[in-house]
This record gives sequence, structure tokens and C-alpha cells, in this order.
Amino acid sequence: MTYIAEAQVPTDNAKKYAAQLGKHWAHNLAVEERGEAVLITFPKDARGADWPADAVVTLAPEDGTLRCCIEASSEGQRNGLKGAVERHVDRFAFREAPLNYKWRDSED
Repeated sequence: MTYIAEAQVPTDNAKKYAAQLGKHWAHNLAVEERGEAVLITFPKDARGADWPADAVVTLAPEDGTLRCCIEASSEGQRNGLKGAVERHVDRFAFREAPLNYKWRDSED
């Protein structure tokens, strides 16, 4: 089962934040660019965790919003990554932070 969370975060700087976060996380995580979207893989055993599988966070700039999508292997992993994404995006968006994250959760 995949645990999904998605948020459309209003900001005119979505492209900038996605690129900055991709570069930031590329120092210790696998990061892939697909056009302007950035996909970050969080290993299942990162920082001593023991999740069933890796998780992927996608940051995609879209018309005045940053679409943040988390695909995780457990509810706990998904919830932890929500906080990590919010903290890191807000750190780069310090001039307009805190941004508005309205997460929608689902399972696939």
C-alpha cells in the first residue's frame, strides 16, 4: 500500500524553491529532475528508521503554487515527511513563511 499526501502551496517562487530544495537534498539523498519538477527519494532506513520501503517526495512548480506530493510506505513515514517538507520549504521561503500547507491524504 502507498500512503499519499498532496498539498498545493501558494507561492510565486515555486520554481525557485523546488530547485533550491533539490540542490539542498542532493547532498545526501537521490534527487532526480524531470523538467521543473524535482523528485527526492528518502531511503527506508534514513536516520535509523525502519520503514517498509523508500518514500518519494515530488516538488513541482505550477501556476503560482508549489505542488508537494509524498508517496510513502506507511502512515508514519508520510506524516514525518510532511513536517520535513514544510520545515525545509519554509526555511528557503523565509521572506514569506510560513507558507500555507493543506495536505490531502489518501492511500493507493
